[in-house]
Amino acid sequence: MRAGKAKRSIALWAGLGTFCVLAGLVVPNAGSFPICSEIPQKADLILVIGGDFYGPRVLKGADLAVQGYAPLVLISGPPYQQGRPEGEFAVNFLETKGYPRRLFQVFGHNAGSTIAEAIAVCGELHRRNVHSVLLVTSAYHSRRADIVFRLFCPGIHFVSVPAPDNHYDPSRWWSDQSSRRLFFSECLKIAGSVLMYPRYLLTP
Repeated sequence: MRAGKAKRSIALWAGLGTFCVLAGLVVPNAGSFPICSEIPQKADLILVIGGDFYGPRVLKGADLAVQGYAPLVLISGPPYQQGRPEGEFAVNFLETKGYPRRLFQVFGHNAGSTIAEAIAVCGELHRRNVHSVLLVTSAYHSRRADIVFRLFCPGIHFVSVPAPDNHYDPSRWWSDQSSRRLFFSECLKIAGSVLMYPRYLLTP
């Protein structure tokens, strides 16, 4: 049963990844594909993916908490300085912006990819008995993050609520070098993430 479900998921996301690459060559507004933006809803927890602890990601997570969507923001991330996880620096930064420190907790790890981060964080979410999560990351990374967390962290309902990012402009992605690079990079990484899923299922 699990293998059959995995095959269907692989076919679906691989098809989407292929479409993304092909569409990007001929459709000007295909730049919106890497962005997965859903309407925020009440959740058990807000998860901010590591990689942007002084910018839009952590600010978005903090704003969602202040608006009452969840009682806690969990900031994920690897070590940044002297073995301290980047989330600790993010919390200090958010406190200087006037956000209550009690809204935030830090989950440190050594994951070097979105897949590894999803697997690492998943155990913590289950340990906390979390069932619903608002997933916050940069807009251009949100489609891949949504796919990865749904595949590699089953049993939890994720809602993607991305933060804006100045490095990616979906309306002019083809003419902007940074946006064009991110578009194709995300498409390839989406396909690669889906192809990694069967190996994950076979891992003891």
